[in-house]
Amino acid sequence: MADQKLPPASLVVPLDFDSVQTIPESHLWPHPDESSQKIESDKIVSVPVVDLNDDNVLELIGKACKEWGMFQLINHGIPKTLIAETEEVAQCLFALPKSQKMKALQVPGTSTGYCIARFSKYYEKLMWHEGFSIIGSPVDDFKKLWPSDYQRFCDKMEEYQLKMKALGDKLIRLIFKFLGIFDEEMVKLLSYIDPTTEKPHMLFRLNSYPPCPDPSKVIGLATHTDTSLLTMLHQARKYGLQIFNEKEGWIPLARRSDTLIINIGDLLQIISNGRFHSIPHRVMIQETEETTMSMAFFYYPPSYLNVSPYCKPLSETPHTPIYKGVNVKEYFAIKANNLGEGIAALTI
Repeated sequence: MADQKLPPASLVVPLDFDSVQTIPESHLWPHPDESSQKIESDKIVSVPVVDLNDDNVLELIGKACKEWGMFQLINHGIPKTLIAETEEVAQCLFALPKSQKMKALQVPGTSTGYCIARFSKYYEKLMWHEGFSIIGSPVDDFKKLWPSDYQRFCDKMEEYQLKMKALGDKLIRLIFKFLGIFDEEMVKLLSYIDPTTEKPHMLFRLNSYPPCPDPSKVIGLATHTDTSLLTMLHQARKYGLQIFNEKEGWIPLARRSDTLIINIGDLLQIISNGRFHSIPHRVMIQETEETTMSMAFFYYPPSYLNVSPYCKPLSETPHTPIYKGVNVKEYFAIKANNLGEGIAALTI
């Protein structure tokens, strides 16, 4: 199908899903077989479940990262009430009229606000999705959404981000220990404030997947890998997330209700020298009359840092680098210039 390339993702606004009766051409994916919503019960898998309080947590995380690039985390320390309250804020946000959400539209040159997926620019079709990106305090954007009642929403979002940052610190220290990485230089990866910008650099994204007239013809989020070191995901629904396996193809995942899904990002694949893999994944729309949501916290290092394969003799990583080193900020540009295939561009 000879569709024209869409303009940059930052210039495309989410669809007004409340007014949609049929799927517009812009969101109609050309290969229904690739976006099939049929879930085969014998193919549904559950990625490893890791208990953060387990005495063998180091080995369990390392094994899951090597074999899957993803695991489900229980006893993670994020209060259920906080997760529920943060999700409630997200529900309130996406339930606002389209005209109100547009007041906080993410514009070119910015990274926060009401948006579509950043990797939409790699595809000719748009996704059945609307998002909202937050970095640190959302006060500037939330003032536009709730002019007289924004603070209580801001407080909840900031509290959730701080808890997720602390969890990410704990996980990345365990992963570095498993890989044999003890350099003080690596501690800089745990910095919340980027000294070059004096701002937080970790991204929190709210995702909404509205009901669809025909889910078999759309995609919630198309195939992608995460750029982060780690992504920590709360998924409100059990099904929808799928991962790609070279032997099995696309595998639907079944989520345990009490877990956070943790997946490896590109930057950690580089640091691990390929021991861990940033797994391709996507989100499919299910048959439902209700909007479903997820909340993803992307654990990034500061943009000024350089990352490279850690190949010291005493480490667990292979001694010969298989990737070039790269500046974090430059990697975003490399990935964008290679249509989302950043790792391939750095392979030696």
